[in-house]
Amino acid sequence: MAEQRRDGRDERDDLRGAGAAQGDAVPEGTARAWAALVATARRTVADGLVVGTSGNVSVRVGDGDTVLITPSGVPYDRLAPEDVVGVDLTGRRLFGTLTPTSELPMHLAVYRATDARAIVHTHAVHATAVSTLVRELPLIHYMAGDLGGPVRVAPYATYGTAELAENTLRALTGRTACLLQNHGTLALGATLDQAYNRTAQLEWMCRVWLTASSVPGLSPTLLSEEQVSEAAERLKGYGQRG
Repeated sequence: MAEQRRDGRDERDDLRGAGAAQGDAVPEGTARAWAALVATARRTVADGLVVGTSGNVSVRVGDGDTVLITPSGVPYDRLAPEDVVGVDLTGRRLFGTLTPTSELPMHLAVYRATDARAIVHTHAVHATAVSTLVRELPLIHYMAGDLGGPVRVAPYATYGTAELAENTLRALTGRTACLLQNHGTLALGATLDQAYNRTAQLEWMCRVWLTASSVPGLSPTLLSEEQVSEAAERLKGYGQRG
């Protein structure tokens, strides 16, 4: 349900005119997608996956050639309908006047190379800690199956660079999430909810591994890739149908 302004107007009325500076009106479907993106971005803060303006969220709309993405340096709780930021797959601005996140190259590289419809990037504490310790998250839990298998760590590169985008793509081969060394996480999905849930699961698995590994004199029991693959098949039928 769309939020109403104090003057009784639908907030989407503001969003539909947000592209005027670029000569294009924002379609109603795009307005709904922007509202969902903002809600997801705010959720990353509420759940402690990002601090301040770290991290970013994006979603493809329409035929997939348009990407909505969080702007650079704007706290998520301040984002309004008129702050919509939309680009095409080359980065050309389509909607809005705010500067896109500095991680735009990474998001666009993933979209160009995969069928992902949504991406969530965070600086989650436990996942970032793990990214500094190993090259691959040990198979501590079967939910790794939902991420395509052992979660790889993309080698460090300066944020916002083509090098980071390339490293991320390699780490994502056959996966739906990866860790970014000394940086954070990236997860993709068919929807914003799926990308977010994968992000949260990855952070939780990192926390479990760090916790188990911290017990003096003991090492955590790990699963085999075969066990994770079997779980992945079962997870395909998980949840409600219809």
